[in-house]
Amino acid sequence: MYDVIILGAGTAGMTAALYTNRAGLSTLIVEQELYGGQIINTPEIENYPALPGVSGFDFVQNLYQQAVEAFQTEFVFGTLTSFDFQGDVKKITIGDQTYESKTVIIASGAKHKKIGCAGEETFQGKGVSYCATCDGAFFKGKEVAVVGGGNTALQDAKYLSRYCSRVYLIHRRDQFRAAQIEVEDALSRDNIMPVYDSVVEEIQGEQTVSSLKIKNVKNGTESILPVNGVFVAVGLNPQTELFRDSIAVDENGYFDAEEDCKTNLPGVFVAGDARRKPLRQLITAAADGAVSAEMAREYLDSRNEKEK
Repeated sequence: MYDVIILGAGTAGMTAALYTNRAGLSTLIVEQELYGGQIINTPEIENYPALPGVSGFDFVQNLYQQAVEAFQTEFVFGTLTSFDFQGDVKKITIGDQTYESKTVIIASGAKHKKIGCAGEETFQGKGVSYCATCDGAFFKGKEVAVVGGGNTALQDAKYLSRYCSRVYLIHRRDQFRAAQIEVEDALSRDNIMPVYDSVVEEIQGEQTVSSLKIKNVKNGTESILPVNGVFVAVGLNPQTELFRDSIAVDENGYFDAEEDCKTNLPGVFVAGDARRKPLRQLITAAADGAVSAEMAREYLDSRNEKEK
């Protein structure tokens, strides 16, 4: 019987473990893939306080040593096959092994939707980015492209227009899906150039991105667009599918939890990119981890008081 089981070992999950361990709570971390989450693929992090220029890999290794190795936290790799979060005892099953705890923190994260074109995987971290606020400053004075037509794509284009000499906004339709006020604001900027009715066929380059092959979906013509970077903003997939029948989610599939990270189930908390929030960044994932751990501790203290 653990005090806390943490599902997911990204920044949110491992930060939660750091706080639960320091609070003296017995903790088990469960991770399906590699620990670290999406940030492990980022060559350089510039917007995390006091750690300018640290690589995503080094950040993850340091966090793992601090939160997991230093406390000899139990760590299990495997796929969650079933769970029961009702009642005071929470149960999860990994393979043929069942684990029990008094609280659960779900830090399952979200994955960026991809274009699916040639070169996307090859140049990830070498000109292909899924986070304008993370990587935009690396492209100061250069020409870049944003792929997408929703609010995020328009906001990314505006953000990048502060740094970049030109921002091409590539969308498969003849009008953007974003709110009209976002569209008007973006298109009023001299260095944002819309590219309508077009899709990216291939991301090209040698060591880094140098151009895009784009195709007009209406007439079939192809052209080459010279750019130094491409920012993909076609949406996120919150990793919440397994839990949606028992834990409340919003209309986009994100856990419907406030800043206190509490779900509709007592003793079950959520942290990180899978939670409904206005900003998904490394620092907000870490903040969620700390908050969810503190809420779990308070929940356990409250239970202990009632049992006296």
